[in-house]
Amino acid sequence: MTIPAERNKVRQVVFAPRIQELFDRYRGKSFFRLEPDTVGVAGAELMDALLRSRPANAEERPTFKPVRGRVVTRPESSALMRAVGADVRAALKKPLGEADLSGTWPAVPHNYLRDLVFGHEQRRFRVLVDRRLELTPKITWAAVAAGAALWGRPAPEVALSTLARMVLEADTYAQRRFAMYLYRRVAGPVCFTVAALVTNALWLSSPDDDVPTEYVLNEALRLLPPSWNILRVRSPEFAQVDARIGPGDDVLLLPLLSHRDPELWDAPDEFRPGRWASLDPDTHPGYLPFGHSNERCWGRHLVLPLAERVLDLVRRDGLVVDPAQTRGRVHLDGLLEVSDVRVVRA
Repeated sequence: MTIPAERNKVRQVVFAPRIQELFDRYRGKSFFRLEPDTVGVAGAELMDALLRSRPANAEERPTFKPVRGRVVTRPESSALMRAVGADVRAALKKPLGEADLSGTWPAVPHNYLRDLVFGHEQRRFRVLVDRRLELTPKITWAAVAAGAALWGRPAPEVALSTLARMVLEADTYAQRRFAMYLYRRVAGPVCFTVAALVTNALWLSSPDDDVPTEYVLNEALRLLPPSWNILRVRSPEFAQVDARIGPGDDVLLLPLLSHRDPELWDAPDEFRPGRWASLDPDTHPGYLPFGHSNERCWGRHLVLPLAERVLDLVRRDGLVVDPAQTRGRVHLDGLLEVSDVRVVRA
């Protein structure tokens, strides 16, 4: 995929081979087999029917899947959502202030968001939002275990997030460890997802895009959705929706492909944020950057306002992708993002 860039150069997205293979082999197809026990689905109507057939189970909820065998209950996940929502709303009330966002993205916006929302936290909490913990689950668990063991309540005057105060309410080491791991699960994705989204949006767009930031974000979510697949494990309901799905088949739904289906989009590979002036992101067929309407991602109303804030800073300070950088790589990671983007002042 190429995007017109400044100075008559071409800005190109280079996908990891396995992602590129999905485009090459399956784009425009509604149903296909990926593995002997896994089918792929990218047709809008079929995805809708499958996601309506049953709710996600405990293992299929990325943020709130079980922690070492312990199920995260609905009341617990709701309480965590309310807590981080309160922290994000408080952060959004802060003035834009001075912030140097030049440098290598998505690391720069990630750190900005970490400091904006969780910057006043104690170190044992701040480390849980560090990008380096993504290197291996063992590092994450070690940071969680250490933070839970090296305990001690801060003085009353120490400012803490609503999310951190929930952790401090735990009485035992096991409870604290569980709570701190959920802190990571909730706080980390806020920064990771927003950083990926704004990096993708900046790579795809240009300072001359005279359209609302909302449209830019919607279009970036279409072409480079950070959450690009939805896994549903084998279930009898799926065979009732489509007889091609066997009782032992897992189902991988791919918004990455439905977002570029030529049956659903004009010029599907082109970055055209103006299209959203006449499209509804909540109802357009096959558009699932935050999941299905039955189970929208809990972070949707946190991610978009934070992303708009970062892009407001970008526009205010005249930041652009380095004109000398014309190739951006998208690796096969949990989140779909253009890596190592050099951002400079125009």
